[in-house]
Amino acid sequence: MTWLTGLTGLLLLALALTLGVMGMAAFGARRWAADTDALHRKLDAARLDDKAQAPSPTRYSVRELEGLPAPVQRYFRAVLQDGQALIAAATLTLEGRFNMSATGHQWKPFESRQHVVTLRPGFIWDARVTLFPGLVVRVIDSYIAGQGLLRAALLGLFTVADQRGGGEIARGEFMRFFAEAAWVPTALLPSQGVRWEAVDAHSAHATMTDGELTLTLLFSFNKDGLIESARAKARGATVGKETLMLPWEGRWSDYRPHDGMRVPMKGEAAWLHPQERRPYFVGSVTSLSYQFMP
Repeated sequence: MTWLTGLTGLLLLALALTLGVMGMAAFGARRWAADTDALHRKLDAARLDDKAQAPSPTRYSVRELEGLPAPVQRYFRAVLQDGQALIAAATLTLEGRFNMSATGHQWKPFESRQHVVTLRPGFIWDARVTLFPGLVVRVIDSYIAGQGLLRAALLGLFTVADQRGGGEIARGEFMRFFAEAAWVPTALLPSQGVRWEAVDAHSAHATMTDGELTLTLLFSFNKDGLIESARAKARGATVGKETLMLPWEGRWSDYRPHDGMRVPMKGEAAWLHPQERRPYFVGSVTSLSYQFMP
């Protein structure tokens, strides 16, 4: 019966380890939620300060389209209606797959909640990436008041990545906000500070400024006039201990009607290496709600 005693010991050890991981996960979730709440307060404070300093129109007018490049005019006519209330904020939940490897393929499922504000531009992406059942990495990606943040922690407790501040990290996070503006299409209007320049019949450059940061992305439009992709010439990619400046692209698809607009339900982000296009994020919107300017 010694084998039974040994098996019982192993089962008890496994149970203790499982309970220990569950306890750490619960503690990590509470601490992560507290940190995320603090970020939301910072985002709201920046939003209110900006509203007080920079009054904005509250509704879209087709008169804004005069003088814009033809593909940009087609886009706004396809996704907005004259008199559409401008978006102040949006909340999305997403699920999909995330590649945990910078050089290979280690796709893991994720679920996330994202809050976006348009004035001043900012967002918080709060995600759970499941490595194995019961073992998750929590990730925060944000752009708040001109500062970027990318933090990842195993179980919400053990930090595996922490990049924050201005410079390239802020530029990269602001780039994400800009590229994902297909989810908040009124943020791309000239009245919201975006400048458009023609490239060809199916693409145009768009330029946006926030504080000391100015970005220009190449937006491409499909046969229906909808944004198909947003591309940057260079964004900082972490590969091992190095940061490489690589072309980067976001792609959007599966447009559907929502609150009088047309917005994409699927998105993909990829690094454009010299040898290949390497996606690292594939996600679908599972819920979407808006706050509109009064």
